[in-house]
Amino acid sequence: MTIDHVLINGGETLAAALKRCDDNCLGLVVAVDNGGRFAGVVEVGAIASSLASGGSLGARVDGLADKSARTLPAGADDATMAKALNGAVLPLLDADRRPVGLASAGRKRRIPVAEPVLSGNESRYVNECLTTNWISSQGAFVRRFESDFAQRIGAGHALAVSNGTVALHLALLALGVGKGDEVIVPDLTFAATINAAFYAGATPVIVDVDRTTWNIDPAAIAAAITPRSKAIIPVHLYGQPAAMDEILALARRHNLVVIEDAAEAVGARYNDKACGAIGDAGTFSFFSNKLVTTGEGGMVVFRDAEAAERARRLRDHGMDPKKRYWHLEIGYNYRLTNLQAAIGCAQLEQLDGFLARKMEIAARYAAGLGPIPHMTLPAKLPGLKNSHWAYSIIPDMARLGITRDELADRLERARIETRPLFYPLHAMPPYKPHAGNRAFPNTDWLSENGISLPSAVSLTDAEIDYICGVLARLHTTRRLVQDHRIA
Repeated sequence: MTIDHVLINGGETLAAALKRCDDNCLGLVVAVDNGGRFAGVVEVGAIASSLASGGSLGARVDGLADKSARTLPAGADDATMAKALNGAVLPLLDADRRPVGLASAGRKRRIPVAEPVLSGNESRYVNECLTTNWISSQGAFVRRFESDFAQRIGAGHALAVSNGTVALHLALLALGVGKGDEVIVPDLTFAATINAAFYAGATPVIVDVDRTTWNIDPAAIAAAITPRSKAIIPVHLYGQPAAMDEILALARRHNLVVIEDAAEAVGARYNDKACGAIGDAGTFSFFSNKLVTTGEGGMVVFRDAEAAERARRLRDHGMDPKKRYWHLEIGYNYRLTNLQAAIGCAQLEQLDGFLARKMEIAARYAAGLGPIPHMTLPAKLPGLKNSHWAYSIIPDMARLGITRDELADRLERARIETRPLFYPLHAMPPYKPHAGNRAFPNTDWLSENGISLPSAVSLTDAEIDYICGVLARLHTTRRLVQDHRIA
């Protein structure tokens, strides 16, 4: 965004200023005189206060402009800007006091939704792989990664695999799920959850989610169970634990297996148990946007040793581990390389710090966004520890008068990257036949309104404050635009 997006002549009306605030997504305009020199800043909050006191949108901008508003010289260095900002957006003035730019936390970079932090022993461990020539799936780091991960989450058996999707596939096969079986999955999830059921030859059954946790609804599971039901795949969506006690009770009652999709939930805990290590199996993803990353990669953990052994065999082409090149069944090449596992080991060493920073980010977002009306933040529930892999919010888009995608476009103008919540499975062509006649009001509402904000461990406090400020001013702007029918 350039300075042109916020400039306005002081002689124009507040209605024009409000329209400009709506267009630029920053909730402010910079007034200039006829010579193009700085004449003050008008924030949308000042417009709101003026109107509440009987002011008119037909009034001149310069009558409301704050001429003593903070500015910075155009040549200010990054350190000076960072110290002065504190979540604000400040005009940069040249020697003649003409606005030539904007200082903000989004000025230096587009704030990413996620990015890996590779600041530990990643390089050292990868170089060890290179110098010893152990770069494929045979190597000490693979075994170490599995052992460290199993110990970290309290799982009996852990197998490193090439990605989180194949982890789900192996879990289903190892637990005996296949043709003729039904697998119950939540409507609000990434497609890998349902695709894995297809890969196993099973029939997926889509059910609605809970409106508070955004995870699979136990009541919807109960209503969908049939004599063909064999498995439930609860997803700990965005790091929020699913209702495992209720899900496990249903599974025991109907003799079903439970496979936790914890792709987004490393570090999340349910009643002090690690998510992914509660059911019969658990699966994890180490894609580059995950809290622990190996670039691509995954892990599958099992409670039962026999299931783990079969998954290990299937992971390696179905080969007998005691008789090389003798294949006991048709398998797959789902192995993780030693190079990737080396990165994973280094990432696990930093996991406590990553999780602590995620908690700080979530708390700062909650403090900054909590006062904004009509916005649902991630639920804080007794006994549940959300790992906050993604910090997602549910603004009431009907009250804002724009769609979720239009909100994302506005935030992009402010150099804030976002992601929509997943689309409902039941709405997409390959999966519609598996929705039955069930209703999905909660998934529909969440998907239509939900958006994920930047939540990388590398995110700074200044960037969080900036994002919160943009959203607060955007809310005020949209309310005024709607109330006064500004086109």
